[in-house]
Amino acid sequence: MERFLKEFEVQPKGSSDEALRRWRSAVTIVKNRRRRFRMVADLEKRSEAERNRQRIQEKIRVALYIQKAALQFIDDVAISDLISLRGKAYGVIVLGAGVRQSYDESTLDEFRQAGFEIDADKLSLMIKAQNHQDLEAFKGVEGIARRLSVSLDKGICTIEQPLLPIRQKLYGMNIWKEKPSKSFWLYAWEALQDSTLIILLVCAIISVILGAFAEGWPKCIYDGISITVSVLLVVMLTAISDYQQVVQFQNLEQEKKKKYVLVSRDGQRRKVLVHDLVVGDVVHLYNGDQVPADGILISGSNLLVDESSLSGESEPVKISKESPFLLSGMKVHDGSGRMLVTSVGVRTSWGRLMETLDEIGEDETPLQVMLNGVATFIGKIGLFISILTFLALTVRFLVEKAIQNQFLDWSSSDILELLNYVAVVVALVIVAVPEGLPLAVTLSLAFAMQKLINDRLLIRHLYACETMGSVTCICTDKTGTLTTNHMVVEKIWISDKVISCMGTADSLRSTISLSVLDILLQSIFQNTEAEVVRGKGGEKTIMGTPTETALLEFGLLLGGDFNAQRRLFRVLKLEPFNSFRKKMSVLVACPDGELLAFCKGASEIVLEMCDKIIDSNGEFLPLTNERRDTVMVIINNFSSEALRTLCLAFRNIENTSVEGEIPSDGYTLVAVIGIKDPIRPGVKSAVQTCLAAGISVQMVTGDNVHTAKAIAKECGILTNDGLALEGPEFRSKSPAEMKVLVPKIQVLARSTPLDKHILVTCLRDEFREKVAVTGDGTNDAPALKKADIGLSMGIAGTEVARENADAIILDDNFKTIVNLVKWGRAVYINIQKFVQYQLTVSMVTVMFSFVSACISGSVPLTVVQLLWVNLIVDSLGALALATEPPNDDLMKQPPVRQAEGFINKSMWRNIFGQSIYQLAVLVIFNFDGKQVLGLSGSDADDILNTFIFNTFIFFEVFTEINCREVDGLNVFHGLFNSWKLLVVTASVVVFQVIIVEFLGTFANTVQLSWQLWLLSIFIGSTCMLAAAVLKCIPLKRDTVSHRDGYEALPCGPDLA
Repeated sequence: MERFLKEFEVQPKGSSDEALRRWRSAVTIVKNRRRRFRMVADLEKRSEAERNRQRIQEKIRVALYIQKAALQFIDDVAISDLISLRGKAYGVIVLGAGVRQSYDESTLDEFRQAGFEIDADKLSLMIKAQNHQDLEAFKGVEGIARRLSVSLDKGICTIEQPLLPIRQKLYGMNIWKEKPSKSFWLYAWEALQDSTLIILLVCAIISVILGAFAEGWPKCIYDGISITVSVLLVVMLTAISDYQQVVQFQNLEQEKKKKYVLVSRDGQRRKVLVHDLVVGDVVHLYNGDQVPADGILISGSNLLVDESSLSGESEPVKISKESPFLLSGMKVHDGSGRMLVTSVGVRTSWGRLMETLDEIGEDETPLQVMLNGVATFIGKIGLFISILTFLALTVRFLVEKAIQNQFLDWSSSDILELLNYVAVVVALVIVAVPEGLPLAVTLSLAFAMQKLINDRLLIRHLYACETMGSVTCICTDKTGTLTTNHMVVEKIWISDKVISCMGTADSLRSTISLSVLDILLQSIFQNTEAEVVRGKGGEKTIMGTPTETALLEFGLLLGGDFNAQRRLFRVLKLEPFNSFRKKMSVLVACPDGELLAFCKGASEIVLEMCDKIIDSNGEFLPLTNERRDTVMVIINNFSSEALRTLCLAFRNIENTSVEGEIPSDGYTLVAVIGIKDPIRPGVKSAVQTCLAAGISVQMVTGDNVHTAKAIAKECGILTNDGLALEGPEFRSKSPAEMKVLVPKIQVLARSTPLDKHILVTCLRDEFREKVAVTGDGTNDAPALKKADIGLSMGIAGTEVARENADAIILDDNFKTIVNLVKWGRAVYINIQKFVQYQLTVSMVTVMFSFVSACISGSVPLTVVQLLWVNLIVDSLGALALATEPPNDDLMKQPPVRQAEGFINKSMWRNIFGQSIYQLAVLVIFNFDGKQVLGLSGSDADDILNTFIFNTFIFFEVFTEINCREVDGLNVFHGLFNSWKLLVVTASVVVFQVIIVEFLGTFANTVQLSWQLWLLSIFIGSTCMLAAAVLKCIPLKRDTVSHRDGYEALPCGPDLA
């Protein structure tokens, strides 16, 4: 089997089309292609959708290039010529070119009645064409805002007219056309496309016709109706299961689409769903955000956007007053800004692109592909034995007719007998071909993903949940993941003294001179992107990152007036903080015309930019080496107390300097800030859980190495023999040195996203680790893509990080990652349980039928009974075993090693052992049951066959419980936590009683005495004793060495 399954190996991420086509072509035994491949991407449709997407991107790219070229000679070309050029470039006639083109006033009537002075088409066309003349004719963004009844400062007024629904009606909603969902009856129709079920229905119809001649009315319809009803029952239960799975995935898709943007409405900032965005909204954009709609820049600071998702060009583009047009789908590469929304939904180019994504689909997971291989392999064997069974039955029947000299004498009864053989063998094929195996993976993944939503984790790609069970290393950020991300200024070093910030505002102000306090407040309030806004009740709220929020809270505590300070100074240029610069700088103009530059950021970086220091009197002193060493001691002391350290600095700039250039040296050091970010509750125990589970944890942070080490020790990540390195030192190592250092690294401080990418690459390529990595910034995208599992932060993460992640941690908590690992292991092991169960039942059913056919010339189980067996195994078994919840014991074992083989030695031992035992018992009763049970009389055969059928069902009931453990003897451990298993087991028993006692005519059964019922249950339960004996048989274990020294134990359901 292992050699056969080589054709069914794919990568979790980025499998080639060749690999995807290879396994599809290898699937040769398929009963219902539409159902089997429902969750499999259509490669042809995907290729066509990709070509459509590229065509749209090419049009956008050409349009953008032409506009950039047009801007260079716009002053030298007549407007009429420019209009003609654009019309040819875009394939449209550009309506409006400033005042020289008149608009069709009739189109504005509906908009004017609602209070607007511009229609949706003109706005959309102006943005797509990036028509500067139209924008100037409308008096810029201010004129557009007036025509849209919007205040650029306060945003849309939702209290007065026009209301938001009117804007959505006239200008459209920020949604795009999606593929319509199927109804339940379409899933029922798909389930009915099973070729074996169709053959059974044909057999049922023929049996009714032939039975009318052989047996008369109404007895002739019993077999036909019973088969038809059984088939319809299988179809309906299959459709219900499939429909529920699809509904679960649709709900998850809706969760994925819940993206929020920050807008100004009614003079207040608020978060709204991106789909609730309307034309006229004022949107705030920050580094890492995705532009949610087409619009025009209102104001911005060093705003760079990545338009590769639209045009395929990766070079960042600067957005400014001269080039103010923003297109939906662009991603903010750097800087920040505000934009006025002018077009939404299908009126944007991004909306057209998104419509093509519905046909692309998602790659199937490795486990889905592998189980397609297992189903194909087992199906071939089952089909072969089923054919042999049919040949045995047919040959024996023909031989008996020949012996009786009736070979040429055929009656309708004879044809009916052969037809019954066909129906029985087809039903046997239904049981023998385990087509439900791949679909069980989908069921298990859907269940796990739904549960993970409740645990505050959103899976973006199916393989993430599956692969997480194999993760051997987690590279985690510190801020917000290990810590609470609720920061407070705890200490400050200023004027040569350390001041605790836990006291009252008056005590703090009394320790700092007024002149120094004034400079400190300017450094805090001027050099920030955060804002202080007032809520409806008048309370102050700070909108910004946790670090800036902590600084502003401290500034307000000192008695500063944020808004007054901001009104006095005019910002000339701002360089926002990012993970490469590790600092933020601003250039402002004072009321007297003087220019000031402020800088804050990583302590050692800002300190290096300073050559002076301010004393307690506000005097500037040279920053000598001795004073510099003193400051470094303060920084290290703060860091050793697990405080994040920032330096604040400023510089006076002479009027002769070039305005707009922020200096990189000559600053005066104002203060060293120590910010406390407490460890999240439960993080230390979560880290210990990972270590016990064979998962190493490495902390990658941009903080000072002393802060990082203190936090890592508090979390239990950094051990005595562990290594803590800084990013620059790490990057300077040679590949040979990396191989030695990487296994020991537990903390990587002052790191950049490039360092994280290098670490992940080394772990995956050199040490063959399965790596999960967390990230929240725009520049974390390469590492998130490179890792086996990329985990983005749901709160602190940027939209770029979320789009490149495989899963989103909605609460930014490290403990949530541990839950994902637990569910990932549970999915893999639950599928192993189900595979063991289905293969055991299929093997017993097929071999029992074959042996009986060869020896006695008949199959003890009827078509209806075989369909009932298939229903138990295929649908109910998957529901019971594939959805078992995880338990804590899963995290006491090493990671799942998928390369060891999905069906391990323990599973094969149990499958063959149980099959042989159950087959032996059933064969004994089939050939000597009357004597064993003491049966006699005309109904002895019917009672025996019913008893065998009843015993067989109870074998499968107890086998299902057995499969909860592979090596463990206590199969009842956690049983009452698996409520679905209990419900399924109880339902099977109840329906079995109904079938035997009340549906004898249709199921070919007779009523059994209570003694025979108890005996059936007892014999069925003996398979549990057989399982216990089998588990005592020792097996040679394959061990896998880990880079940290431990030997991984074999994976399997026993871990659950």
